[in-house]
Amino acid sequence: MPNWSKSPAASQHIGVLLFDGFSNHCLANTIEPLRAANSLSRKQVFNWEFLTINGDNAQSSSGLQVAPHKRLHHAAGDILVVMPSYGFRQYISRETQVGLRRATRQFKALAGLDTGSWLLAEAGLLEHRCATIHWEEMTSFAERFPEIDVQRERFVIDGNRITCSGAMAAFDLVLHLIGRDHGQALALEVSQLFMSHGFGHCLRGGAEASSRIVKNALAIMQDNLESPITIAEIARQAKCTQKVLEVRMKSDLGATPQQIYRRQRLNLARKLVVGTDLRIAEITVRCGYADAAAMTRAFRNEFGATPRDLRRI
Repeated sequence: MPNWSKSPAASQHIGVLLFDGFSNHCLANTIEPLRAANSLSRKQVFNWEFLTINGDNAQSSSGLQVAPHKRLHHAAGDILVVMPSYGFRQYISRETQVGLRRATRQFKALAGLDTGSWLLAEAGLLEHRCATIHWEEMTSFAERFPEIDVQRERFVIDGNRITCSGAMAAFDLVLHLIGRDHGQALALEVSQLFMSHGFGHCLRGGAEASSRIVKNALAIMQDNLESPITIAEIARQAKCTQKVLEVRMKSDLGATPQQIYRRQRLNLARKLVVGTDLRIAEITVRCGYADAAAMTRAFRNEFGATPRDLRRI
């Protein structure tokens, strides 16, 4: 089995602290990639619960009611995601500050999404840290908290403090966390499931040119699953040499182009095995394999089960 993703990490528990006026978009872009990661890995790599300060329901800016699983005071886990949005200043209160300070003993890391950075800062939890916030609030944020190194980034991770600029960036942040903690292979699969063009934001290395080459190569691979082409041809279409492509993919994804291309073809095979009634012979052809035995061997090496085993589950 190709060793280009991290060894499976323990399941991570996420607490999502909601306030009235939270953004549905931000919530969905946080939780849906976690759900997809569980589905694609066929195990519970993430679990989550919704929280409020006092245990009351939270209502989003568009009227969606969310019943919390518990009060913040009774929760603990790996990451607490603080998620206000519109009208966040009304939650700058002693109750909120005390709750967030206590949460530093209950959670290993705290994340402020959208305007959640402001609530963390008011509680004194971002002092002498790098942080970002929704860009409409950036100037006011920098003026209010001069001890914070405010950065115009989509998301910033400074030790056990995470800040994120808004709903679209939340998806990029979660992809980054999936890749960091559970392997770039899984992050890539989640990105492709959501038809995301933003996978470059969570690649290691961060160089814009590198990410562009890698994203172009990934798209070319995806377009040529049934009739695979050579890595040299992929590099040519991506407008780089094969050596450059190999270096960039190894740096950004921790894998060779050959490994990544094979994984994409086998991901398609798994999707067709689980989601359709197509015969294994037909799936073999659609994934660019010459015969069913070769595809089955590669499938078993990658996923630990044969296609027929998977259909019995």
